[in-house]
Amino acid sequence: MNPEAQFCPRSVCHASGKQRIGNIVVHSRKQRRYKCTCCGKTFTTSKGTAVYGLKKPTGLFVIVVTLLAHGCPLQAIVAAFGLDPRTVANWQEQVGEQCRQVHEHIIKQSQLDLGQVQADEIKVKIQQGTV
Repeated sequence: MNPEAQFCPRSVCHASGKQRIGNIVVHSRKQRRYKCTCCGKTFTTSKGTAVYGLKKPTGLFVIVVTLLAHGCPLQAIVAAFGLDPRTVANWQEQVGEQCRQVHEHIIKQSQLDLGQVQADEIKVKIQQGTV
């Protein structure tokens, strides 16, 4: 556990989102919890991730999500692992939301200049001619 790499996830805390300012300390190694010394609140290492609040083993979650990402049908996963279909669908939704948030964060951070995007194909041949 590295408190220097963590930041307070509470938006009302004035230290929210700021790393390496010394406000995060280890609260419980066994429960993997940190504490913000600015606002006094504790949070878990998985806060803000797709595995936050997960009741099943993380390894099973990773396997199921990997199978979903590779196109494995939900019913096949349910039959193979004995999971409830609502659980698998919920996991798929959680991971999708996490991916959306990560994508938005990366795009907003990069400040892409779309004027530099290049087309892969300038000229394409089709049956009616060239486009």
